[in-house]
Amino acid sequence: MPLVAYFWGMKIFLAQQNYHIGNFESNAQKIISAISLAKEQGGDLIVFSELSVCGYAPRDFLEFEDFINKSYAAIELIKQHADTIGVLVGAPDRNPVKEGKDLFNAAFLLYEKEIKSVTHKTCLPNYDVFDEYRYFEPAYDWRIVEFKGKRLAVTVCEDIWNLGDNPLYRHCPMDELMKQQPDVMINLSASPFDYTHDEDRKATIKSNVAKYKIPLFYCNAVGSQTEIVFDGASLVFDAAANLCGELPMFIEAVKSFVLNDDGTIDAPVIEPAGRMPDKELEPAQLEPELNIGMVHDAIVLGIRDYFSKMGFTRAILGSSGGIDSAVTLALACTALGKDNVRAVLMPSQFSTGHSVNDAEQLSVNLGNAYDIIPIEPIYESFMNELKPVFKDLPFSVAEENIQSRTRGNVLMAIANKFGYILLNTSNKSELATGYGTLYGDMAGGLGVLGDCYKMQVYALAKYINQEKEIIPVNIMIKPPSAELRPGQMDSDSLPDYAILDKILYQYIERRQGPKEIKTQGFDAALVDRILKMVNVNEYKRNQFCPIIRISPKAFGVGRRMPIVGRYLS
Repeated sequence: MPLVAYFWGMKIFLAQQNYHIGNFESNAQKIISAISLAKEQGGDLIVFSELSVCGYAPRDFLEFEDFINKSYAAIELIKQHADTIGVLVGAPDRNPVKEGKDLFNAAFLLYEKEIKSVTHKTCLPNYDVFDEYRYFEPAYDWRIVEFKGKRLAVTVCEDIWNLGDNPLYRHCPMDELMKQQPDVMINLSASPFDYTHDEDRKATIKSNVAKYKIPLFYCNAVGSQTEIVFDGASLVFDAAANLCGELPMFIEAVKSFVLNDDGTIDAPVIEPAGRMPDKELEPAQLEPELNIGMVHDAIVLGIRDYFSKMGFTRAILGSSGGIDSAVTLALACTALGKDNVRAVLMPSQFSTGHSVNDAEQLSVNLGNAYDIIPIEPIYESFMNELKPVFKDLPFSVAEENIQSRTRGNVLMAIANKFGYILLNTSNKSELATGYGTLYGDMAGGLGVLGDCYKMQVYALAKYINQEKEIIPVNIMIKPPSAELRPGQMDSDSLPDYAILDKILYQYIERRQGPKEIKTQGFDAALVDRILKMVNVNEYKRNQFCPIIRISPKAFGVGRRMPIVGRYLS
């Protein structure tokens, strides 16, 4: 039966919350707390994000019957609080039909302590970090939801990213729902952050409103789930495609908006339609400073949530006096607090004095604890034991890597002894080209900068120093070096980072082949060399720790390459 109670305006709350995958008790309590707040303030409807009950993305947890049972039990608990207010929550829903997948990705409307409707997601993304078609069946019917005199077109995340012209999907849910003359679109979303996504999201929502001529309420998740960061930034657009509501990025928030009967929003226009992005942001070239403040905040959230949701509290890392470890240390202190971060300086006989001084000054500026443990005696003990095997062969990468692995061992020993988690400091340029030592400087429990090119790391350092000098200037201006042999520079093994990063960006983010990249004016031999380095080092990345994702194409779950492939090699 339709739920009818006609009145002027509907007070709708958006609740962007940080959920913990599989922690049904915690998630349900968060949801119930927001419901209570909305009821106290006279709310008619409160909207939560996609799969809010179980957390996004649960991946193979969805294959456990007990997991689904617990999700339904949480809905039973939540609906007891949905008495005088409507509640839209996201959760998996069983498919009663034997053919197809066992589950739907669904939005449940709870009201009067009952489940009043269940809306299934139509467009199941199966690209980049998404793998939804592995678990879910797409919707096969589309019905508006009648609630308190309003006709709601409820959709889930990707459903509004298909405006009828996406060949990946058979149906456009909003085209189907518009046949039933809805008053408003409501979208439950878990849309991950990347440094282009704020513009992408606004352009997509604007396009929906411009096409369908009705308001849109968009509730996005916030928080980090291992590699993937959700930035929140939930939005409200009126029927004229003006932005009338925007929740903050990277923090939890609950906010109300009044939807008037004429399709307007009882709130001032934040940004008129004419100033909203018209298309998704797809930079043709790498722009290292693009939305760098957002990148900073996303990484901080990624570190903080990884530690809190895993039950960790303290971090350790190697501090070399270089830009990567400096930025990682600064981000970790911001995320976890300076008292929970320990830096270890491990100079060798090849380390320069200024590297140690720079690393010390950085920790003094940040106020974190640090140790100085010279590794030369440990290195020499390795060399003495290996002398009968190495004989008189010349110094090579083998000796360099012994230094790196010695540092990795020192860090892991302290981490094990005192309960730290090792933060990895490798950047995306190094990981792309294999410029790192397995079980040495590639060791760690979380990759902090693994999705930031070297030039973006410098941009982050500049951003961190915008109010005062935290990262010593000398760290920012000296030539990069691993200091594994006398006078070594990164440029001995790698092209200049300003050029390297541009080529890597074309290959990784833009998926351009060698011919396309060469036509952009890059040296042909250099392009071939760099792309070969990327491909032959897939085996290293396959053993790397989780990386906080901040780009449209990150190493890890979003970029799946064969280790033994021959393409371009």
